[in-house]
Amino acid sequence: MTDRSSPLAPFKNSTFRAVWTASLASNFGGLIQGVGAAWMMTSISDSVDMVALVQASTALPIMMFSLVSGAIADNFNRRKVMLVAQFFMLIVSVSLTVAAYMGVITPWLLLTFTFLIGCGTALNNPSWQASVGDMVPRADLPAAVALNSMGFNLTRSVGPAIGGAIVAAAGAAAAFAVNAASYLALIFVLLRWKPAIPPSPLPRETMGLAIGAGLRYVAMSPNIEKVLLRGFVFGLTAISVLALLPLVARDIVQGGPLLYGVLFGAFGIGAIFGALISARLRERLSSEWIVRIGFLGFAICACTAAMSTNPIFTCIALLIGGASWVVSLSLFNVTVQMSTPRWVVGRALSLYQTATFGGMALGSWVWGLMAEEYGPDKALLSSAVLMILGAALGLKWFTLPEQTVLNLDPLNRFKEPDLALDLKPRSGPIVITIEYIIKEEDTLEFLNVMSERRRVRRRDGARQWVLSRDLENPELWMETYHTPTWVEYVRHNQRITQADAAVGEKLRQLHSGSEPPRVHRMIERPTDWAASIVQPKHMVDLHQ
Repeated sequence: MTDRSSPLAPFKNSTFRAVWTASLASNFGGLIQGVGAAWMMTSISDSVDMVALVQASTALPIMMFSLVSGAIADNFNRRKVMLVAQFFMLIVSVSLTVAAYMGVITPWLLLTFTFLIGCGTALNNPSWQASVGDMVPRADLPAAVALNSMGFNLTRSVGPAIGGAIVAAAGAAAAFAVNAASYLALIFVLLRWKPAIPPSPLPRETMGLAIGAGLRYVAMSPNIEKVLLRGFVFGLTAISVLALLPLVARDIVQGGPLLYGVLFGAFGIGAIFGALISARLRERLSSEWIVRIGFLGFAICACTAAMSTNPIFTCIALLIGGASWVVSLSLFNVTVQMSTPRWVVGRALSLYQTATFGGMALGSWVWGLMAEEYGPDKALLSSAVLMILGAALGLKWFTLPEQTVLNLDPLNRFKEPDLALDLKPRSGPIVITIEYIIKEEDTLEFLNVMSERRRVRRRDGARQWVLSRDLENPELWMETYHTPTWVEYVRHNQRITQADAAVGEKLRQLHSGSEPPRVHRMIERPTDWAASIVQPKHMVDLHQ
């Protein structure tokens, strides 16, 4: 096996290696904090759904703010965004520690602190995950995502157990203090990292336009939409085990905080195993079958946790659940990243996180309410039934795409034309028309290719796309679309990828004219708006 195909190949990159190592400490502290928060809630509140809301309060901000965070990740320096997020979580964690030591923590104050930590996570995650593709070659991206999952679950395998020991020996406040200290290593590494950021010739997108572009890209990408749906269902159903695990440890297995940490650790060990076998599974099975196995494995885990009073059997079930968790979520993550070009990957990942963590937040609340009313065992069994239905979703309607590697690097063929009018970057609206000469026998094939062309155009920002046919010369076809400004027209063309080039090449082959398809670039102007008339000019600097 070559280094390029090795699951450890990303470690050859010093930046990835340093950030990955520092993240171990941060993840370790986060898991210890999670144990402390969950167990503290059981000691200050008798409400079962309040215990489940600890998990929901961490996941809810990721659902609420990830899209904005994704737009920030794609438009600002990702290293600086991560630093802001890490410093914010450090401040919140120190405040939580002080409040816990002073004994002023109430259930709602605890949820407020965990919610704020979740906000920092929501800001950090899109920038961190998008930065992975900047650190390693695209061929190493699946391995890098799996290593990130493995790193998190290495800490998951021992962190909760140690967290349980810390809570049992020194109280939850000590667990919160450990988490506050865990941010320092990652902050140090990020301060030292100086990534090379290529300058952009275009102005930064406004937040509204950036969010709209991300939503539009995903809406016009059916494969990503399927991942979002399956991720939501997986998060909604699988979170039942993690959200109710404190109740499983306390009420079903009849243990304390140390046993809760051990059970959490078993889940983490299973997750490490899942990370190690995920590459081999991707080689041998389709994406759809891997996700089905993930759903069914978690259903087995939930059923066993609901019915077993033996901690050994429960640990074995959690091993299966941990492996299923990582195999499924890492596959979703890799599919989104491998289906998305760099200019929008932060927003696509943020939408994936919104769907998945939104399902987790909703599921934590729903299963908590059900556990309050009917008991944690009934809630877990109900979630297992929905997991089986989640596996069946891909049988017909929402089958995940096959694993293919697309070249999503920018095509970089577009050159801004010399214009006769003095346009400014914000001048517009711009109307583009492209004329094609298509023989009658090629009409059906042309329409099929144009269907894909329409999807790509709209995905990359074109508006009001239409295809017209000349009534007097049926071989003349005209593609027309709009962009709101000239700079958006330039941005639209710079978003074309190497994979998209196949559509343009096919259209040029079908075009039967003696010259290439003729392009007209026009600006809309109302007849009664004299002040909007653009003066002719021999040469224009479009970047003034």
